[in-house]
Amino acid sequence: MKSCQQLLPRHVRRHGELIASSTYFLLRPHCVASWVWAMVASVATLLCVSTAALAQQGGAASLPSVTVSAKAINDPVEKSYRKMIRGMDLFAASRSMSPNGELRFKLLPRRAETRMDSIEIEVIGSTESFGVPVLPDNTFTLVRNALALDENAQVIPNRKAQSMTWRSDIRTPGLPPKTRRLGDLRLECRVGMEAGLVSGSATFVGRMAQALINTPAYCDKTNPLYLFFADKPLFSVTLINGQRSHVLPIDRLYASASDDPKLADDLADCDCEVLIDRTYFLPLGDRTWPDDTLVRFDYMDDAP
Repeated sequence: MKSCQQLLPRHVRRHGELIASSTYFLLRPHCVASWVWAMVASVATLLCVSTAALAQQGGAASLPSVTVSAKAINDPVEKSYRKMIRGMDLFAASRSMSPNGELRFKLLPRRAETRMDSIEIEVIGSTESFGVPVLPDNTFTLVRNALALDENAQVIPNRKAQSMTWRSDIRTPGLPPKTRRLGDLRLECRVGMEAGLVSGSATFVGRMAQALINTPAYCDKTNPLYLFFADKPLFSVTLINGQRSHVLPIDRLYASASDDPKLADDLADCDCEVLIDRTYFLPLGDRTWPDDTLVRFDYMDDAP
């Protein structure tokens, strides 16, 4: 009887390599044990050869250094540094929508237990890393770093995945209290999509749907389902341009909760879970409302 190694074709067992072939081994169960021991011996041989090669080349000293963050946690939140820089580039190229706006990125809680104080952020590549200052309102900006871009670095806060959501935050100074500018918010959507900031759904179908809409062009739809977050719980949102005004209907507030009979089940997959009372949608693609339109917020805690 031929040995288990002899049963393999010559091109499979050349140089003493044993590669599992279901055609041979499923028909010959007695070969499985022999194959396992052969694989163990092969791995041991490779380790010895690799160790000797490293020793000849100066050992571990010749290996490239890898940066490991002391603040690293298991399963951290992270976003692509390259994508976020692309979002900054889109903002710079679209200044006509927000001539005096200032871009920052903002972190928001996604879970009730998420602590939003003392957040620290690092940009971490294979060799390059640097800290990112975070303001008390949990906003920050990024500096451009060629090496971090080349290494496809990640932007990593000291928080776990699915604990926070991210948004771009574009504001024009000097506006009346409790207002935002529609052009700023239109550009927020585009930058957020380009930068890959919107947290995805936990379900496969949700991820597939997000892949179809996760481009800046999605923001040009008349009523895109891009969630904005107000500073406080909302009572109403009103668009104002000159003498024209329009109060958003209730189904454009609170993540359309009034239209969702399965809200309790859906919230776990929404990055609005704990801030649903601050959320609203806008008619971003409706160009009858120019960029200078003011978006006025009336809050739940406003005086009557």
